[in-house]
Amino acid sequence: MDNCSMHQKGQISWGDLRYLRVLHCDADGNSIVGEMVCAASISQDLLEIFKALYVAAYPIEKMRLIDYYYGDDEASMYDNNSSCFNQRSITAGGKTSKHSYGVAVDINPKYNPYYKVKGVGKAIVRPEGSSDYLHREETFPYKIVKGDLCYRLFKQHGFHWGGDWLSGKDYQHFEK
Repeated sequence: MDNCSMHQKGQISWGDLRYLRVLHCDADGNSIVGEMVCAASISQDLLEIFKALYVAAYPIEKMRLIDYYYGDDEASMYDNNSSCFNQRSITAGGKTSKHSYGVAVDINPKYNPYYKVKGVGKAIVRPEGSSDYLHREETFPYKIVKGDLCYRLFKQHGFHWGGDWLSGKDYQHFEK
């Protein structure tokens, strides 16, 4: 299965995953049908979270299957695509990502980048071109901040937010 979210066997089976179709709103208030694959264990949580976000017109720009991007997480993030399941390593290297098990969700990743300093002054920012959005005091669309509706809903459902991490920040990332 080249060029798709399921790259290798053994981490999770197709039977342990669920396909979701949910409505979401963009920053202009347009209703859009989104698609996401996630672990069965969090599917009901995500349905409830996305329903509440939709009712509140909380902006999510895109929600396409990662396969639309041939499993390329960087391309998906750069396009500000919100996604969940994708068998891959963590951004900073080596270890298997929680996305490989379908239990991590990235929301509006271009505007909520991953940031970590490795070594002396070497910063990693993903997706590329999103450094301006590290200025969290600025106002811009699709931004997730501690205490906003997206943050509260994911926390109420038992998710951890990457914006709370101490060793780096992943403002787009919620995991269970």
